[in-house]
This record gives sequence, structure tokens and C-alpha cells, in this order.
Amino acid sequence: MPIEDFNGETFVAFTDISGFKELMRSDAVALEAIRHFYQIGFNILREQNNVEGFFVSDCGILFSRNGTIENKLLTLLNAIKLINQQMIEYNYMLTTSIAYGRFDFQGKIEFQGIEKNPIYGEAYVQAFLDNETGKPKIQPGQCRIIRQNLPDLNFENITLLSERDRDNKHLYYYWNLNSIDELDEFERKYNDSYTLKFAGMLNALKHL
Repeated sequence: MPIEDFNGETFVAFTDISGFKELMRSDAVALEAIRHFYQIGFNILREQNNVEGFFVSDCGILFSRNGTIENKLLTLLNAIKLINQQMIEYNYMLTTSIAYGRFDFQGKIEFQGIEKNPIYGEAYVQAFLDNETGKPKIQPGQCRIIRQNLPDLNFENITLLSERDRDNKHLYYYWNLNSIDELDEFERKYNDSYTLKFAGMLNALKHL
């Protein structure tokens, strides 16, 4: 079903497959990742009442259409959670940046030999740039909300949302946890995985 035009303020998420450049070393592996990404995204968005989006290459752009500001964020986060949960079953991780602001989407414009979907607005630009070049660099599996332009919200009603040390620009959504009480243990294990990766590189270099 085509996406109807949208013009207004809302939450916009930019999500993509972590490590896709590495996956592209093999056409078959890259195509398999995209196939899962598109199918999972399509199935989940089809079941959502208030979240729409589309997928291009290894990226997805999702936005909330109706409801209160809080409801827009909650429904978008739920869709992102479901997509991440199903992608991780196939061993694919995503990074997701969310911004609030103006978002304009125009339905498909077709000319002979060309078609396009114009996308405009600060929310899309901020989400895209944060995912690509934001500081601190977003890590595989992370989903975060840009604080800039964020409206007043009752964050107590939004579970699995937390700040991170040394980052005052974002709020992080821990879609993989059952309770925010698990956060410290998860962060320890996640950080340990990077330590092990570094140790593996060091060990390989020592034995060249």
C-alpha cells in the first residue's frame, strides 16, 4: 500500500544494517541481509496502526503519523524494537537514530524513465546525520533519540529509555532488555565484547 503524503511535526527514525559494507564483499550475503531486512520491515509495518516507512538499500526510514507526541514516540519505538528483535535472530544488527521535528513526505512522482519519493524536513536530516556522523559514534545494536528539538514528554511512561555517561546529546532506547534494571549488566557485557575484539586483533598482530 502506498504511503500517503505527510507534512507536519513527528518522530522520524533512520535505521540501517551494521557492517553492511563488509557484507557487500559477497553479493549473495549482502542480498540475503537485505531480503531479511525488507521482509521483516514490511511485515511489521503492515501490522502497525501508526507507523509507516520504506526501505532503500540497507536503510529504512520510519515515521509516526497520528496521535499525541508521546504516542507517536511509543509506537515508533515499538516498531523499531520488533524489527531489531527479528533481525537479531538472523545475526544482523542495526543502528537507529530518531529525531523530532518537521517532516515532509510526498507520494511517488513519476515521469517517463524516472520516479522518486521526495523527502524533506529537519527531522529526517538530523536522524540521517546522527546515524552517519553523530558523536559519539553510534554502535551496532544501538537505538538513540536526539535530544535537540525534543518536545516535553513524560519519559517515566516510556520504559527501557535511559541516559548514557558522557553523552548529553542523546537518550538511548534499550530494545533488547526486559527491564531497565538489567542495564548495568548489559552494558558490562557489551563493553566486554569490544575488549575481546581488541584483544583478538592484538593477538593476531603479535603472531604475524
